[in-house]
Parts: sequence; C-alpha cells; structure tokens
Amino acid sequence: MSGKLNLGGVGQQEEGRDAGQERHTVHWFRKGLRLHDNPAFREGLRGAKTFRCVFVLDPWFAGSSNVGINKWRFLLQCLEDLDRNLRKLNSRLFVIRGQPADALPKLFKEWGTTTLTFEEDPEPYGRVRDHNIATICKELGITVIQRVSHTLYYLQHIIDTNGGRAPLTYHQFLAIIACMSPPPMPEPPVTQQTLNGTVTPIYEDHDDKYGVPTLEELGFETESLHPPVWQGGESEALARLERHLERKAWVASFGRPKMTPQSLLPSQTGLSPYLRFGCLSTRLFYYQLTDLYKKIKKSFPPLSLHGQLLWREFFYCAATKNPNFDKMLGNPICVQIPWDKNAEALAKWASVSKKKILSAFL
Repeated sequence: MSGKLNLGGVGQQEEGRDAGQERHTVHWFRKGLRLHDNPAFREGLRGAKTFRCVFVLDPWFAGSSNVGINKWRFLLQCLEDLDRNLRKLNSRLFVIRGQPADALPKLFKEWGTTTLTFEEDPEPYGRVRDHNIATICKELGITVIQRVSHTLYYLQHIIDTNGGRAPLTYHQFLAIIACMSPPPMPEPPVTQQTLNGTVTPIYEDHDDKYGVPTLEELGFETESLHPPVWQGGESEALARLERHLERKAWVASFGRPKMTPQSLLPSQTGLSPYLRFGCLSTRLFYYQLTDLYKKIKKSFPPLSLHGQLLWREFFYCAATKNPNFDKMLGNPICVQIPWDKNAEALAKWASVSKKKILSAFL
C-alpha cells in the first residue's frame, strides 16, 4: 500500500488505501480546534473502525517561547473545551508531548494507524512541517488526507487565477475572488450519527498519559495571573458568534458600526482569537452573516459586509508562499531599507527621548 497526500478542496477522494482494509484514523488538531466545519476529520471518520484525536504539544517550546502566558492559557482552554466536546462522543483528546516528527510515528505503529487527517495549514512553517510528516507517513504506508478549512478559499486557486502570483493589493484580491465561485459551505458538526459506530479506545491511564496539561506543568508562574479576558474554546466561540450576529442585525438594519473609545476594549462579541485558533470556522461566520443580511435586506450582500474576513484571507494569501512575510530581509515584497547600525547614535537618541517623555509628564 502506498500513502497518498491529498491536497486541496473539500470533496477530493482518498487514494492509496487497500480495499477491505480496516481503517484506523488519527485526526491531528493544530489550528481548527473545533468539531463544526471540520472536513478533514469527517473524511477520516468515514468507514473507520477506530479514531483518535491528537494535539502535539512541545513542552520545550512552551518554556522557551516568546509567546505570553495569556496566549498559552487561551490555547489550553481551547484544548480542555475540545476534550469536553469529544467526551460527549465517548471519545477523548490525546495531548502528545514532543515533536510531531518524533512522537507521531511511534504512536502510529502502536495504534495500527492507517489514515492521518488534518486541516491544511496555510502558513509556510506549517506547510514544511506537514510535508515532512506526509513523507514519513508514505514510508509507513499511511494515507494522509488534508482539507482546507482555516481559510474561506483554497489559496492556491486564488494564486493560480492570478497567473501564479499572490495578489499584492486588496483591490486586486477582490477582483479575483469576484470571478470565483463562493467559498464552500461549512460542514455540519461531528455528532454521534457522524461516527456511525466508530469508537475511540480509551484506557484508565488516559489523563496521566494524554491529559491537557496545566500552565504550572508547562513551567509558568500563575500566582499573580489575573482572570482571563478571553475564555478559550469552541463553545465560547459559538456563543460569541451568536451575540456578534445579534449586533450585526442592528448594523444591517440601521447602518455601519461606528468606532468608539470602547472599541479598543475586549468585547463580548469579539471573535479574533477564536478565528486565529480555529475554534470558530471562518466559513460558518461568513455564511451566517450572509444569511442574516439577506433576511434583513432581502438582497445579496456586498463584499464589504465580509470585509474583516476578506482582509484576513488577503493576508493569508500573500503570506502562504512567502516564509519571510513577517521580515524585511529575504522578503521579495518588502522594500529593503539600508538601516544604519550605529550604537552610539541610538544611545544618544534613547537618552534624548527619555528626557522628552519625562518633560511631557511634568
């Protein structure tokens, strides 16, 4: 049996699995920490005898990363919520400690895995990581299934439509997607009916081996930690979406939202971190907003209604093939400025700046 890597849109058929062989699926969560609109997960469940949902957490990365404690707390809350939702399906989340390329192959052999599924990662780092894992799976005879669900569109399709180059202006980006079909509809949530008899083998030592760790276990000091502003997880994301759409109903009826001083404060309808971690599907948000507009306005919505989602899509498209998108050096779309490295001049500037700041306070 030869492993096949499936790239691209929803609905692409799996290849490389011997007819009649039992399917034992592992779904690898990274982003996309949700059960709704998860086409890769649903595809892996089809005809499977067993399934396991894993998240790979590198403890060394947690201790050495520049990512702050609040972001880690949000992620752990997302994993706890995902585990609770999987429990409702008589399953659990398997949190694996280690590097994916080291930890996953060992578990594949232990579990008799035949199929690995995951959401396609649009970021350059994730694409390299996934290619390496797919290569290992091919050697092990494991079928790999990827599906696009972190973005509205299959980004490569946008690039191909633009002659093989990512559009570098928002106006150009909008012109391209205006000629394309609408984004795929979101997939329904995974339920007991979806499983159709597929089970997850769970043992008594699951929490000890695969439980969601605490911040303390990851080496963080939590004594002075304030209560969270953002509660992580799919459940909170869907509740916020409902509140957000209630606010959008007022916007659609009476006009555009206006910025206020409170707009910069955390909102009970804010969705940004939930889209970032994939607790909320962009496609679900897109189509619920579309349906609401059509219900109120009795017409198809303008592109501007989805402006925030489309800006997100535009930047993902510009960055997906550019590993240095967040840097100047090595970035082909960034102006290369010959910055001066003069430590003495910098020290003088810093000294003067401090005096000006102090004078301003006085």
